[in-house]
Amino acid sequence: MVQETYEPEVTVSLVARRHGVQPNQLFAWRKLASQGAFTATASEEEVVPASEYRALQNQVRELQRLLGKKTMEGEILKEALEVAAGSKKHLLRSLSRAVGSSQ
Repeated sequence: MVQETYEPEVTVSLVARRHGVQPNQLFAWRKLASQGAFTATASEEEVVPASEYRALQNQVRELQRLLGKKTMEGEILKEALEVAAGSKKHLLRSLSRAVGSSQ
């Protein structure tokens, strides 16, 4: 509809009457179109408010931070288990040598 207003010998008032909208609304749409507001709708993508987009970005950042924290905790626990398992083996070896030498 906005594109029709740029055709030769077509007025905004004529296009507005044709589509049943107020001419001032059509002028507002033309202004938005010239500022690029209709690019997302032209590409048939969903349009979301900028505030919602920022809130979702913050949520993703927080989830990534928490995931990194949990991953780090998991790595620390895994290393602790390896150290504990290694010291148990060392302890068992030293005990078995002590028992074997006393015989």
